[in-house]
Amino acid sequence: MYKDKRPTKFYNIGISYVKADATIRGKFSLSKENQIALLEEAKGLGMNELFVLSTCNRTEITGFAEHPFQLISMLCNHSKGSVEEFAKVSYVNKGKDAIQHLFRIGTGLDSQILGDYEIVGQLRQAFKQAKEIGTTNGYLERLLSNVMQASKRVKNETKLSSGTTSVSYAAVQYLINNLEDYNTKNILVFGLGKMGKHTCKNLAEYTKNKTVSLVNRTEHKVEGFIKENNSIRHAKYEDLHQEIIKTDVLIVSTGAGQPTIDKSHIPIGKKILILDLSMPANVSPSLKQQEGVEIINLDELSKITDKTLAIRKKEIPLAESIILTHKEEFNEWLNHRKFTPAISALKQSLQAIQKDEIDFHKKKIENFNEEQAEVITSRLIQKITTQFVKHLKNENTSINQSIEVMSKVFGNNLETINATEDY
Repeated sequence: MYKDKRPTKFYNIGISYVKADATIRGKFSLSKENQIALLEEAKGLGMNELFVLSTCNRTEITGFAEHPFQLISMLCNHSKGSVEEFAKVSYVNKGKDAIQHLFRIGTGLDSQILGDYEIVGQLRQAFKQAKEIGTTNGYLERLLSNVMQASKRVKNETKLSSGTTSVSYAAVQYLINNLEDYNTKNILVFGLGKMGKHTCKNLAEYTKNKTVSLVNRTEHKVEGFIKENNSIRHAKYEDLHQEIIKTDVLIVSTGAGQPTIDKSHIPIGKKILILDLSMPANVSPSLKQQEGVEIINLDELSKITDKTLAIRKKEIPLAESIILTHKEEFNEWLNHRKFTPAISALKQSLQAIQKDEIDFHKKKIENFNEEQAEVITSRLIQKITTQFVKHLKNENTSINQSIEVMSKVFGNNLETINATEDY
């Protein structure tokens, strides 16, 4: 589907928490600037139908290409990961498998914490970003629309998202389950992105700790948040070192591209628990060797399970049936889009034959009833085209091959349809 009409297929390539640990995911993580640069490069190459998704749990590219390596190469060029590393932990989905993958992501079935719907907003933003740059098409728009419809139904009609099991919730549960006196510990939250806000709110909701402090590089953001959450203390960014010296638990959610906490921040001999909620990791690996420092990362937090996950797992079959409904709806639209021009061309070919035959018989037969002949042959044309529509709608039918046969049988009118894209 490039500008020069080279044959392309629909792919989804990427890495996720399933095979890649937090360190590897961090290498392939794409900042917003790098996502934009990747999309601009694709556009410059004539690859105008793709979008990029990069979260703490996955980084992937979805769209059209001649070969998946084109997408893999761009991902590696714009991240810190290599092709060799990608090959060890990656997945490459094609055609129907890529469509199914997108439905599973959008409905929370493929989230690291089952039923986590934060990915839905991230998907919307990824598509919006690609649309602004100009790398989307009607196919992607329709597919995302069907995914979002399925997502909404799964959320409203099942218990797949019952209870609260987000990463920020898991962080608070970790403290509750592993620190006997968690309500009296000095807790410092560093970073006020979405994860930091949710962590502060979960600390307020699920604990009775009154010594939670919040520090962020941008001070005015903290001030606004503190006004709405007055149980949290505002700590100054310039006092970060002093604040860390006083704290027992440091929760890092800064979302930077490199470590924001390293050995210079933690005094030698200090005993401290650090929860790193950032992707890539924002706590320097060198701190793991420092005595007294315990670091818990995203992968370890995601192992926390409770009763709500057991309830959610029972809802998977219902969620999958909803997905099937919307996937079939998308496939019906897709097939209609592919075979409608072919049926129209077939009808034109048959009508040309009809005209020739009527003209022939008018000359040969005296008192020839042209009107009656036209009615009868028009009905035949309708029946023939209807049979072809039924054939093309059959899920076992190869539409491209069928159109190619139709073209050979009925002639030139269908030749322009032969290049129908293989999705």
